[in-house]
Amino acid sequence: MKKILIIEDDRRIAQNIFRGLASENIEAEIAHDGITGKQMALDKKFDLVLLDVNLPGMNGHDVCQQIRIYKPSLPIIMLTAYGEIEDKLEGLGRGADDYIVKPFDFRELLARINAALRVSDLINPETTDKVLRIADLEMNLGTKQVSRGGNMIDLTAKEFALLEYFLLHRGRVVSKMDLAEHVWHLNFDPGTNVVEVYINYLRKKVDKDFATKLIHTRPGMGYIMKEE
Repeated sequence: MKKILIIEDDRRIAQNIFRGLASENIEAEIAHDGITGKQMALDKKFDLVLLDVNLPGMNGHDVCQQIRIYKPSLPIIMLTAYGEIEDKLEGLGRGADDYIVKPFDFRELLARINAALRVSDLINPETTDKVLRIADLEMNLGTKQVSRGGNMIDLTAKEFALLEYFLLHRGRVVSKMDLAEHVWHLNFDPGTNVVEVYINYLRKKVDKDFATKLIHTRPGMGYIMKEE
């Protein structure tokens, strides 16, 4: 059974989340202030932390930063009433994995929790040599090394995250909206070309010098990673 820490000072919201998780057979504990929540996160074993931003004692951003120092692989989803891009960037910059704005539907929260737990299971510290593969491309999630045909490929952090998402969803079409939300953790802006720019960067590094291309465009739908 998975175990989640809820750090939320609004007791009604905390209890609603607690009951919702219980109905999904997920165990949970609650802390109502930042200092207590931080200590619980560091002292006990949790699979994920749901962390409010506005907390008494210590704000959520500081709590997140402290947890990330000592437990770098523990998934953290921030909960906040603020939906401005600056607030999201602040939380993500402190180490949060995802960000959900109040009020939210519990079904969306549960979907985000399950997504974060799936990724966490793949990069569990107990299996730091976990390797994702397709064709002759390999990504070691423990060492953060990528190679193709035995040759090492130097990727930036964002390129690595983008390639990891492709590998975790290989054989499936992913939209630009999917990539913007899960790699950049931002609402998709149809006017931006950031996804296309990074897809181009990645193609130059993992596809350009190889006969078999792995990243393919599906017009009007998105992209797919597959041997073709």
